Amino acid sequence: MRAPRLSPAPGQRRLALALALGLCLALASGASWAAAGEELLWFAAGRPSAQARQAIELLQAARSDGLDPADYQAEPLSLALAQVEQAPAGPALRPLDQALTQAMQRYLADLHQGRVDPRRIHADFSVTSPGRIDAPARLRTALAGNRLAEAVREAAPALPQYPRLRAALARYRELAEHPAWQASLPPLPGKALKPGQAWYGLPLLAQRLGALGDLPAGAPLPGRYEGALVDSVRAFQARHGLAQDGVLGPATLAQLNQPPAARARQIELSMERLRWTPLLQGPRMIVVNVPEFMLRAYEVREGRVEVRLAMKVIVGKALDTRTPLFDEAMRFIEFSPYWNVPPSIARGELVPRLRREPAYFEQQGFEFVAGDGSVIRTLSDAQLERVLRGQLRIRQRPGPANALGDIKFVFPNNDNIYLHHTPAPELFQRERRDFSHGCIRVEEPVALAKFVLQDAPDWPESRILEAMARGESATLRLKDPVPVVIAYSTTLVRQDGRVFFFPDLYGHDRLLDEALRARPRPAGPMAPQPGTP
Repeated sequence: MRAPRLSPAPGQRRLALALALGLCLALASGASWAAAGEELLWFAAGRPSAQARQAIELLQAARSDGLDPADYQAEPLSLALAQVEQAPAGPALRPLDQALTQAMQRYLADLHQGRVDPRRIHADFSVTSPGRIDAPARLRTALAGNRLAEAVREAAPALPQYPRLRAALARYRELAEHPAWQASLPPLPGKALKPGQAWYGLPLLAQRLGALGDLPAGAPLPGRYEGALVDSVRAFQARHGLAQDGVLGPATLAQLNQPPAARARQIELSMERLRWTPLLQGPRMIVVNVPEFMLRAYEVREGRVEVRLAMKVIVGKALDTRTPLFDEAMRFIEFSPYWNVPPSIARGELVPRLRREPAYFEQQGFEFVAGDGSVIRTLSDAQLERVLRGQLRIRQRPGPANALGDIKFVFPNNDNIYLHHTPAPELFQRERRDFSHGCIRVEEPVALAKFVLQDAPDWPESRILEAMARGESATLRLKDPVPVVIAYSTTLVRQDGRVFFFPDLYGHDRLLDEALRARPRPAGPMAPQPGTP
């Protein structure tokens, strides 16, 4: 952290005086400062306290958490505090005391709960907030106990991923001035650089991959694209959601050319999203990270959060059927489930196909269901018309062709989103996996069911498999519901420190970046006056 400047230059003194004048004018105009007889929090005998200096250091260091010190007027406050050190300001102390209080309160609140309301960015966002903090009470307690720095640390998200992102942010900011990014990689030889080919960009490529940690330090530079250099490109591809083929094509080159400053901003956005993320709400939790196409199951063991399970998932199409972001408790498992075809899919896709291919109805095990629950298993144009009018719905019977596979994990929600298996497991081999209508397909359903039912000794793996294969729909109510969070983060840091970046699949990062940049700066007394000499 940088210490506050306690010996300002003459120009800085004038700026600090302008700040103090602005504070006094605001006080005179009716701003809600502390009562005249109330004790000052940051000053004693007309001088800043040690905690006032520490507060300035903390505000100046807000950037390390992906926040902007200018949002808390760190520099003007530092100048004003330095001026008071040199010449006690008398009447300006009270508004200055209040200004520093307000800055610290805002900092604590932003650090804990984020700077923008996520519902401004995602219309369908329905995630339980970690909870707003009482910033004034926290600040008073911290000052009384002389533990200001601890209060700041405690305000940050209490999730293992957060300090890893914080460390990654510092690292990528350092890379911004690295010589490996002071020139662009030259054009590729042809459409792609393949192992064994020569390329005059190899030295710069090796330097860049070494700085990123993908190429081991001291690795010799080959005369051609081969050996450790190919392996390092594969490592880079793995960290950026690319096919790990070792071929340096346009997609890999585009990711290599991303400047460290852009990656640092991506990390900042992920840190902001973590401030919206629910904390572990019980001994277990399931989290799906949409742009990563991954599901992880977490469990608390001896006070530590551990990843018990990780698997690939398929999510909603980026173009038109995006998976919404929300959290709910998983309450049921359905074995050999029916698939109740959503009306939008029935109208837009299934009815037209059944008119073109009538045999598809029987091949896929479809049937019609009336409002009274009666079932019709014959296809006719009249029945399809009734579907379009909303008088009948279509469902698919359990079986090998069922779109939900042989198991469905239900966490009731307004969007009717759930986790399920799939009869097309080959899609999990794709790098980009946004193929669904919004629901989430899981690669290892048996492993997920074992995790969910691990405290149910009467449900061993053999019984799970038998229920999945029975072909008769059955619903199991969970004794202990398991929280499920559908999240969105384009950056992830592993325990070993490797940083992974994923494409902004739904454009959510772009919207968040725009919202943060559009936020107004604090106005009023904490802003230096225009035209100050």
